[in-house]
Amino acid sequence: MSLTIEKETDIAFAFAYEELAERVVEFAIEHEGFPYDAEVSLTLTGDEGIRVFNRNCREIDAPTDVLSFPLITYEKAGDFSCLENHYEDNFNPDTGEIMLGDIVLSVERVKKQAAEYGHSEQREFAFLILHSMMHLFGYDHMTPEEAAVMEERQNMILNAMQILRE
Repeated sequence: MSLTIEKETDIAFAFAYEELAERVVEFAIEHEGFPYDAEVSLTLTGDEGIRVFNRNCREIDAPTDVLSFPLITYEKAGDFSCLENHYEDNFNPDTGEIMLGDIVLSVERVKKQAAEYGHSEQREFAFLILHSMMHLFGYDHMTPEEAAVMEERQNMILNAMQILRE
């Protein structure tokens, strides 16, 4: 598994964010049973940076906490059996890994939401990365049923990692 982190903001965390990001991505890949070595990109930006992504990609001219850009389309969320047929389409010849997708995260939103929800910045950071990983595995929350499944998986993983609300 490889995780590429690009930092587009001077806003800093007071914790080892690179190690935590890698731990969450790796744990999610293992927990969900993703069958191949994977490659994920994480961009850390501020509210203005993510607003531009949100406007250009989703036509929503407002900041958000996290955006996910999956590179794989699944017939069913979390069902990786179809990947064999599309392996070459998502295979990075330089790394030998499947490119799962990109995550763009607002560091400002992590800090604001952690304070609003009354838990640590580490917990909020881990949650948002995991939330995006679930999108990269095909999960979504467009309907109440989808949201319930995605939330259950997220909670299961965070609990298994001992990343709990304080």
